[in-house]
Amino acid sequence: MSLRGFCEEAEKAGFLVRVSRPVSPRFELANVAHALDGRPVLFESVEGHPEWRVVTGPCSDRRYFALALGVPAGDLLARLAAAMADPQQPPQVDSALCQQVIRPAVDLGWIPVLRHLPQDAGSYVTSAVVIVEDPEHGRNMAYHRLLRLGENQFAARLVENRGTESAWRKVEGDLPCAICIGVPLQVNLAAAVSPPPGVDELSIAHALAPTPLVRCKTVNLAVPAEAELVLEGRITKQLVAEGPFPDLTETMDVVRQQPVIEIDCVTHRVDPIYHGLLPGGLEHKLLMGMPREPTILAEVNQAARCTDVLVTPGGASWLHAVVQIDKQDPEDGRRAIEAAFRGHGSLKHVVVVDTDVDIHDPLQVEWAIATRFQADSDLVVFSDRPGSSLDPSGKHVPGKKARTAKMGLDATVPWDKERAGFQKVRYGRVDLDRYLNEER
Repeated sequence: MSLRGFCEEAEKAGFLVRVSRPVSPRFELANVAHALDGRPVLFESVEGHPEWRVVTGPCSDRRYFALALGVPAGDLLARLAAAMADPQQPPQVDSALCQQVIRPAVDLGWIPVLRHLPQDAGSYVTSAVVIVEDPEHGRNMAYHRLLRLGENQFAARLVENRGTESAWRKVEGDLPCAICIGVPLQVNLAAAVSPPPGVDELSIAHALAPTPLVRCKTVNLAVPAEAELVLEGRITKQLVAEGPFPDLTETMDVVRQQPVIEIDCVTHRVDPIYHGLLPGGLEHKLLMGMPREPTILAEVNQAARCTDVLVTPGGASWLHAVVQIDKQDPEDGRRAIEAAFRGHGSLKHVVVVDTDVDIHDPLQVEWAIATRFQADSDLVVFSDRPGSSLDPSGKHVPGKKARTAKMGLDATVPWDKERAGFQKVRYGRVDLDRYLNEER
């Protein structure tokens, strides 16, 4: 399902919000999107960009992924885990919607790139999935924020020792790249996954839902055929200052020297839709956190019987998780804590609960901590461990991995206690229509 196809289905389902009033891409659109965070919003009139519409929030709720993939929301974790375990090579087509229009000249000012906050370094593309070819490992797809520098240049934030940055360092000259904006939701999700080297993210996308590809016009790369916009170019060895810009934790990231991307060709669909991903918003969080849930699930299942995992938005969808287990042994809670940290290296705090606790309800999780946890016996603390560069409270030394303390809470029923004494009482169900809607 293409991005615009999703918008149509989201409107039928009552999710989509339409904004017909003209909005400015400089601060105003981001402010409105923030006020409606959690809803897909289609901006139909963007000042200075009459050819464009802008959508925000298509990936901001699990229900939207469920709609796009045609599965119940409760089955998303299993669906993603299966796709990561068994990627499927996508087919290639000869012609595609993303190449309906080939621009006669490159002018990045024509694109409604948003300015989000006054303290930003400039206008940033935030939803770009960048495709490159690694000389050793093959195709790689990942998100990279892009600071617009001029009519044909971006500065790209490449995280050190990750796929794109590693490929860029291996080549002597420029690294060809394709920047895709407005992709189907399964591509958004797959681009956020961090599989082992050599595993193709586009094959994970195709395992989630059909994802045909098409060859680019000027670089030897294949891109999603249903993308709204494709920018073909090269990641050069030229470095410029990039940042500041808000990160996942809703705090400002620092300024770094980063590579310049030069764009040589622009193709797009007729009447294109630009995807404006709100930095630090629910969409950003869900795309970061949800792909880590299968890796935590797999690792915990090696130590205990794991039934569900949630990387929580309150922990920036990166630093906190709740793990649900079917406890079979008195040490399962502690084992699950240790395994969760192995399953997601940037995880800082984890809570382990029983199967009767809904991990998607923070009130139930807090209730489990309140009634089943004792700090002197159920708290696990690890000092000075590798942490996340996104955590502003961690220890950060330039050129070195961030360090942090980590904490796990075993909020499962104590093994040596009668389980009945820890069960929440359940009231009987009633049909409220019988009581509230009767004629008076």
